[in-house]
Amino acid sequence: MNETEKKRLLYRANYRGFREADILLGGFIKANIDRLTDQELDQFEALLSAKDHDIYAWITGAQDVPANFDTPVMQKIKAYRPSF
Repeated sequence: MNETEKKRLLYRANYRGFREADILLGGFIKANIDRLTDQELDQFEALLSAKDHDIYAWITGAQDVPANFDTPVMQKIKAYRPSF
């Protein structure tokens, strides 16, 4: 993934419209974007197509993660702890 695509991904993760999702997804990608593989970045980008409230419920364990989003990057997001 080139730098322009990474910047777009950072923007999309930080400005979701649901503050909790902004914090979790934006914080995660900001902290990990240079450590993730291209495949993981693609998984993250695909995750951004889901609804914020669903993503938040999957991360917090309130709902089971659907198989198509139950990826290694989702496991990394679930393990991520933002610092304030």
